Amino acid sequence: MDTDQSGQINMTLPANKQLIYWGLVALIFAVVLWALGDVLLPFVLGGAVAYLIDPVADRLEKMGLSRAGATAVITVATVLIFLLLMLVVLPTLIFQMIELVQVLPELFGDARIFANEHFPSIFDENSQLHQALTSLTSTLKTHWMSVLESVLGSAVSLLNVVVLIVIVPVVSIYLLLDWDRMIKRISELLPRDHAPVIQQLAAEIDAVLASFIRGMGTVCLILGSYYAVSLMLVGLNFGLAVGFIAGLVTFIPYLGALIGGALAIGLALFQFWGDWYLIGAVAVIFVIGQVIEGNFLTPKLVGNSVGLHPVWLLLALSVFGSLFGFIGMLVAVPIAAALGVLARFVTGQYLGSRLYRGESDQDAE
Repeated sequence: MDTDQSGQINMTLPANKQLIYWGLVALIFAVVLWALGDVLLPFVLGGAVAYLIDPVADRLEKMGLSRAGATAVITVATVLIFLLLMLVVLPTLIFQMIELVQVLPELFGDARIFANEHFPSIFDENSQLHQALTSLTSTLKTHWMSVLESVLGSAVSLLNVVVLIVIVPVVSIYLLLDWDRMIKRISELLPRDHAPVIQQLAAEIDAVLASFIRGMGTVCLILGSYYAVSLMLVGLNFGLAVGFIAGLVTFIPYLGALIGGALAIGLALFQFWGDWYLIGAVAVIFVIGQVIEGNFLTPKLVGNSVGLHPVWLLLALSVFGSLFGFIGMLVAVPIAAALGVLARFVTGQYLGSRLYRGESDQDAE
């Protein structure tokens, strides 16, 4: 601590102490997330909703509405859309999901009989293929069941659906109303020495999240609707449920089409056996969906500079889901985006440092 030319005390901290303090902040955040994850869930969901809708409120403000007026318009529109979904789509979706869960064991049983007749080596305990499949199945079951149990435990045992329905909209409305003021206040509280760098990193993180969450959210909605409507037009049972599942996991490239396509084709084989043109139509639906996503939707709505690799996303979802349950999976994408931006920033700093460039590069200058 020293005194500058104006006579004021200079409280600038050394870099090592700053790392200690920021490390403590990160540790406290992790502990709070682990201890109060279920309590924080409605507030995290409300914050996510406010973040997603904030650009709409900003656009309405540019059209002449006040922030309160924009929030009121968005609230009324959201309530109307929610009521429409509750009356038209949601009951059918819930019924099909329940029916699908009940019919899947029978479908897997028929698939096992078919495989046993045509590929008996799979069930030969001494074959390498059987051992490899058994090992892979055991590993996946152990890993993902632990994540699923943690998610279901935190999402069902401690949370009441009614509380979510009441608290999340209220939190999102209040946050949306005060969003700009909160961002301005947070910016004012940043350490002055590091404010420009923090604001730059925050802007990059926001750009990644905006591209990924808003962009991929729109892609998931469009593709899910396309799959659901197309499969129902073909006459596939559980078409709405399969479209919902395929659209839900589209945010991981190729996984949505892979899971949805495998499920839809399996159901089509079960339902349309002998009507090969209908089975082919189901496969073509997912091929067209992939073409539309890869060539039109993702380039236009998401772009190529998102910076969230699918493997990095899966790792973040798995780790945070295992550690913090359902709340961890919700914050996994924002934290993965932030860590990706920070990693690129640190890499850039390293490439410009003497540690990377060495003494020979200094001498050459």
